[in-house]
Amino acid sequence: MYARTKTFKNKDGSTRTYLQICETKREDGKVRQIVVANLGRLEELQEGALDKLVASLGKYCKTARVLKDMDQMNALWSKELGPSVIFRRLWEELQLPEMLQKCLADTNIQRPVESAIFAMVLNRLMDPDSKLAVSKWVDTVYYPDFEHLELHHYYRGLDFLHQHQKEVEEFLWDRVRNLFNQKVDLVFFDTTSTYFEGNGPENIAKKGYSKDKRPDRNQVIVGVLMTAEGIPIAHQVFPGNTADVDAFITALEELKGRFTVNRVIIAADRGMVSQKTLAALKEHNYQYIVGIRMRRVKVARELLARAGRYQVVKPNLKVKEPGTWGDRYVVCLNPEEAKKQQLTRQAIIDKLEHTLKTAGPKALVGNRGYQRYLKMDKKAVTINEAAIKEDAKYDGKYILRTNCDLPPDEVALAYKGLWQVERAFRSLKSTLDLRPIYHWKEERIRGHIFLCFLAFVLQVMLAKRLKDSKLGLKEVMQDLRSLQAVRLNIGEEQFILRTELKGHAYDVFKALGCRPPNRIILHANADK
Repeated sequence: MYARTKTFKNKDGSTRTYLQICETKREDGKVRQIVVANLGRLEELQEGALDKLVASLGKYCKTARVLKDMDQMNALWSKELGPSVIFRRLWEELQLPEMLQKCLADTNIQRPVESAIFAMVLNRLMDPDSKLAVSKWVDTVYYPDFEHLELHHYYRGLDFLHQHQKEVEEFLWDRVRNLFNQKVDLVFFDTTSTYFEGNGPENIAKKGYSKDKRPDRNQVIVGVLMTAEGIPIAHQVFPGNTADVDAFITALEELKGRFTVNRVIIAADRGMVSQKTLAALKEHNYQYIVGIRMRRVKVARELLARAGRYQVVKPNLKVKEPGTWGDRYVVCLNPEEAKKQQLTRQAIIDKLEHTLKTAGPKALVGNRGYQRYLKMDKKAVTINEAAIKEDAKYDGKYILRTNCDLPPDEVALAYKGLWQVERAFRSLKSTLDLRPIYHWKEERIRGHIFLCFLAFVLQVMLAKRLKDSKLGLKEVMQDLRSLQAVRLNIGEEQFILRTELKGHAYDVFKALGCRPPNRIILHANADK
């Protein structure tokens, strides 16, 4: 249907125009225009009746209704909402606002510093790789207290964290222990390093063994103590030339002095173990569970050769204790891993045999991965059956060395838990990505590392809460970041609305025992 005008001439030569609603129809193969309604004289309708009619009809037209609303609607900004709500909830569960404010009460620092510290922690959790300064980044996140922050609050926050590290960590540990029913009887320790673009602070910026493969740069070393469940306890900052064993002992001695510890058993992977490390642990009367490099330790071959029945601990873990050589040794077997290694080796052997038959020995020259399965002499190159048989002895097995009195199954489970801590520490290493370091004062760098540690604590807490739901942190963060706060002006009224929950966002709120923000977060006539 459409509107048209029809004009007629009067006897005096004047004209009159009518407004009609018509539609086109095809009848008997011909197109005809049919008048649906005569609305009246056009000049009379234009005096006001036509406007009322159009407005009345507009109520039934979606496009017209949207266009009308848009004239009165103005979206000023959209900011991320989900992560700030979730991590603030965890921050408050730890009672950190009260604790920090209590410490701040004894200083001349203003109240917004607690919000500045939370902002910097949130930044490490949401955008650790962001090159945008935190003071500008907070404008992309909806948290009303951030609006009052100024640049000097962030610097004062870093200084405060450096000055109050011990008391904050001890308070934090008491809260975590109560929330998760933790006890410190099995402790994991790991270190990471990060280098400086320039010289760095003189006291801590030193050249040393670089895990970043940058021995040409000054670096700083960060050590973190964690429980067997991956709960962070404390952290320490060491000069870049500190050996792991020295950092190890220093951290443990301080741990015993600062926290209530009945028994500490150190668990460490093969890469951290040396005779010097073990000697130092024994000298300080520490118990340990460490992995050994089976192919490099002479006693390993004898341990694997000894007969004995395996004890089933879990479907993918069996253990036996074949004997002692000064320390106790526990042989562990993972049947699933053994099968994978067997299949992988067989695939290599099959490829070797095929290559020898079709291309000859020259095709294998220079491939070190194949050489251990080959027997080479002046006459021929053949498959080394003895090497294959020897290699099969190690399938799915690893050996633990310990001086503690735990049963073999508990020794294995304690060490097996190390991978959880290592995974958590890899996450921390990304959170602790300090490069490029914009702080040149030692206290600022130590404060920055501490806020990264606090971010790690919140990250671990969230992971623990999500454990039953089996949700991954990466997918959860994506869903949380899709939850936005939108500032909307409708006529003279101003609103802040939240967008719809997507993916697993609701499951996160449920896991934390809290409700999502209301659809209308704020309704106020404000100028901001």
